[in-house]
Amino acid sequence: MRVIAIDGPAGSGKSTVARAVAERLGLAYLDTGAMYRSVAFAVLRRAIDPTDQAAVAKVAADLDIEVGERVTVDGVDATAEIRGAEVTTTVSVVAANPGVRKEMVRRQRDWAEAHGGGVIEGRDIGTVVFPEAALKVYLTASEGERARRRAGEIGQPAYDQVAADIARRDHVDSTRAASPMMVAGDAVQIDTTGRTVDDIVEEVLTNL
Repeated sequence: MRVIAIDGPAGSGKSTVARAVAERLGLAYLDTGAMYRSVAFAVLRRAIDPTDQAAVAKVAADLDIEVGERVTVDGVDATAEIRGAEVTTTVSVVAANPGVRKEMVRRQRDWAEAHGGGVIEGRDIGTVVFPEAALKVYLTASEGERARRRAGEIGQPAYDQVAADIARRDHVDSTRAASPMMVAGDAVQIDTTGRTVDDIVEEVLTNL
């Protein structure tokens, strides 16, 4: 399998860059963040306490998730709702659940096997899911740039609130016990602040 792992925090440009790289190389693309958001969506929909680890892990194990241009959760189109404020607030807790991470990692590996590899983006792809990836990339950007991007993506003008949410998510993701977000030792680190997508994609491709 030819796997290109693209990791980084919220607002670093992972999704945009990963999609563009996949298109340039003719590879499949997987947004693993959408998978964790799908679990959070299902947990909220079923009125389950996100901190109930056993119950949430069971939801993850039983859930039918389809991630592509549209995201469906147990047959329900959740494409828009998984990007909403409620899911965004909940996903950090859900993603820190060891049982959920184990199940999602299994699914991500199965997906790569079925597609013969691909461009896969998330927070632990190069460190945990595919430590033998052909290329590992870690994207980052200044806090201000990341907050501006995320505020624009979700149509939320409250910049200060978005910045606070990003800082909270960074802390949770980097300090969780299960698969914390970190830079793989052999990852290519790219600061995307103030750069065009084409420019970043070209840098990624030159490292293949």
